[in-house]
Amino acid sequence: MHYPLAKQKLISLAVAAACTLMTLPCAFAQQREETKEASRDEVREEMASVVVTATRGAKAVDKIPGAVTVIGQQDLATQYQIADDPSAALATFVPGYAPSRQKMSSTGESLRGRQPLILLDGIPQSNPLRAGMREGYFADSAIIERIEVISGASAVQGMGATGGIINYITKSPRTEGTTVGVNARASTQFRSDNLDWKTGVSVSHKSGAFDLLGYASVQRRGMSYDGRGRRLGIDNVQGDTLDTHGHDLFLKLGRDFGDQRIQLTLNRFNMEGDGDYRNAPGAVIEGVPTSSVPGTPEGLPPENKVTSASVDYRHANLAGGAFTAQLFRQDFEALYGATQVATFQDPAIDPARKLWDQSHIVAEKLGSRITWVRPDTFVEGLELTAGLDLLRDHTLQRLAATNRTWVPELKFESQAPFAQLEYEFGPVTVRGGVRYENAKLEVDTYTTLAAYGSRRVEGGSAEFSKSVKNLGAVWRFAPQWSVFAGSSEGFGLPDAGLVLRGVNLPNQSVSNLISLQPIVTRNNEVGINWRGARGQFGISRYDSRSKLGSVIRITSAGVGLVERVPTVVKGWEVNGDWRPAKDWSVFGSYARIDGKTAATQGAPLDLALGARSQGPDKAVLGANWRPLAGAQLRLQATHLFDRDINIGRRVGTSNLEEHFQGYTLVDLSSSWDTGYGRVGVSVENLLDKQYVGYYSQSAAATDAGNTYAGRGRTLAVSWSRVF
Repeated sequence: MHYPLAKQKLISLAVAAACTLMTLPCAFAQQREETKEASRDEVREEMASVVVTATRGAKAVDKIPGAVTVIGQQDLATQYQIADDPSAALATFVPGYAPSRQKMSSTGESLRGRQPLILLDGIPQSNPLRAGMREGYFADSAIIERIEVISGASAVQGMGATGGIINYITKSPRTEGTTVGVNARASTQFRSDNLDWKTGVSVSHKSGAFDLLGYASVQRRGMSYDGRGRRLGIDNVQGDTLDTHGHDLFLKLGRDFGDQRIQLTLNRFNMEGDGDYRNAPGAVIEGVPTSSVPGTPEGLPPENKVTSASVDYRHANLAGGAFTAQLFRQDFEALYGATQVATFQDPAIDPARKLWDQSHIVAEKLGSRITWVRPDTFVEGLELTAGLDLLRDHTLQRLAATNRTWVPELKFESQAPFAQLEYEFGPVTVRGGVRYENAKLEVDTYTTLAAYGSRRVEGGSAEFSKSVKNLGAVWRFAPQWSVFAGSSEGFGLPDAGLVLRGVNLPNQSVSNLISLQPIVTRNNEVGINWRGARGQFGISRYDSRSKLGSVIRITSAGVGLVERVPTVVKGWEVNGDWRPAKDWSVFGSYARIDGKTAATQGAPLDLALGARSQGPDKAVLGANWRPLAGAQLRLQATHLFDRDINIGRRVGTSNLEEHFQGYTLVDLSSSWDTGYGRVGVSVENLLDKQYVGYYSQSAAATDAGNTYAGRGRTLAVSWSRVF
């Protein structure tokens, strides 16, 4: 039976409300044996939330001179119940993180106007040499225990953290014995083609010194609809989460030997399009966003394949300090959808210039991290952290259908010793360190595509040596209060692949391309924090500068070019939570960001950074209610502020003007323990708001095939149980 659209909305809202409200009595009735365990979990999470390991050693938050966010297990579980989208979780809990694209592509998802270094248990997931912007999906959300975010430029974890560090920490066995866990999640908008579902099985074993955790999952995602009941547009080229299937296999083995531990971690993730829908351009002038229609696109569907593996060794007492060593490998493949773009045309292959081809990025990282932390070095209170990072990153980009080289193999190697001293005297902690980056990029001779003139570029190498420094202090000036000030530098490269593939002048050499000079970003920041028994509050002001930054500008032909110009990003961030009563809590954050760049080297810094580089100002407000132990209800709202920039401004053929009309989204989530497992019900976009996403409104406003609306009201139900 077919219902009118208005009636469908009323029915879906009624079903969502009924599912949430009718099940609360069940929550009140099923609380007995779970109460004590839930309380213990809350205590463990609160303790874990104030310790950060992304600094190369476990460190309390109030001793780190910078802005730090730790997203704990409970917050992650609630957010992933609302939307199984890692970027949406970051956008909700990290003030400076840009809005989620709701796509497989993460273009525009920046941190404080710059790119973060993304890690999985310390294994790099970012691909700075050829940033295809597919780093958002590399592991199943069910294996993540917490996310640690250090905002602002940092070199502590290596190259690429000009915007900060985002470290996803996977789960580990916690209790003795063997348990088997089952989880399932399904979401729908009550249309025949939009059911999303995922199911997974985990095995956890801990016996004395040995522990094991294994997990396997399968997932299928259908289509989605906007607030007007119109099917969302699918991105057949850059990649989409709509109409996809995937799986994840995860294994962690560990054994303790007294003060020592060795651990093996392996994760294999795959997400691939089903190829059942085609992009249907909207009507920009009429304000109609892009949609989709049934049909088979050209070529193979977009796909992400990521394998991450590491061997970790820890010695708790080696020469008076804690020693850790990690050997890691990451294999990454991103296949993009087929397109007839002019860049791919070659008269020698197809004189009619109607050639379909698709991009394929392959990256292989092999590296090691060695860290030694020794407290009370020479004098009491003086801590030394020293180590060495080694990295080999080979990345290339080819055209899969015709097996042509688009970006030649980029062979990058780096050696980076580092040392840091931290001195604590009374309520003051002072920290300073230096990291020496010694890197080399080598590229063989290659020929660009016909669209660039089939230019022969002489191979060569570019070497970079740079010391990056950090200095900061924290003063705990009163009980529960502290202030910090810090200055830190991050080291990175521009998108070398984007630079090299676009060479269109004769007689060029890799060694002489100034565009490959490194990006050194300095972040200066001050802030004040309060942490009490009933909550916490923090406010910080930062100033991030790079004299030779990297800005991507899109020409009138749709080609992306890298411009090496200075960039400055300034901003305010406020975040906090408060528990007025045992069963009630409220949380919120506010981020204001202002990024500037120049048209050319030496020109004034009078151009605002576009949506490719920074997000809009953002405010988040939410509340949690626990009617009984083991039950929780959350209501949260996110507001994105209007943004109109670079009115009438152009650089070359690039139009820099952008407009964004902000919007507010409200989500509702509930969960409770029963005798048959934990049950969750949530409603994303509770008010069924019709909106076009930030990136689509701003950077793709005139592209009828890329103005994507966001998801309308969506009901999700989940269940998990441990046997």
